[in-house]
Amino acid sequence: MEKELLIPRENIQRRVKELARQISSDYEGKEPILIGILNGVVFFFADLMREISIPTKMDFIRAASYGSEMKSSGSIRLTKDVEMPVRGQPVILVEDIVDTGLTLTHIVKNLESKGPESLRICALIDKLERRDIDVSIDYCGFKINEGFLVGYGLDYDEKYRHLPDICILK
Repeated sequence: MEKELLIPRENIQRRVKELARQISSDYEGKEPILIGILNGVVFFFADLMREISIPTKMDFIRAASYGSEMKSSGSIRLTKDVEMPVRGQPVILVEDIVDTGLTLTHIVKNLESKGPESLRICALIDKLERRDIDVSIDYCGFKINEGFLVGYGLDYDEKYRHLPDICILK
């Protein structure tokens, strides 16, 4: 499969720093829990946490909806839940890409049932072409209209995650 460069690593790093500055400002005096959605978020999550200038805590959640296909199966399974208590705590859910909105909505409902003080969403990519459920993203890296994206943690059947840039898979 061919790849076409969409977002070079320099632009990604610049945007991650901007998001981190905004989060640091918005949560000054607090210690938010950042919850990353595995697996694709790993690179973005690590870079974002290193750039945030206030104390934070971290945890992860994992949901499966893609398998080895290029589109969501529509069936969401939570395969790892948060382990840290979030009741009464400010929470930022960190996602690599919001596509249909189904997975994120499922995870948000799960987290809201645990009683956080607040819950905001930070997504590297807001992909608009296949949105089924309207999702409010508080901290958005890039809005992309269409294309199957790989690189910087995004994969196709566990391939291409290692790429430092974000590309469109053709």
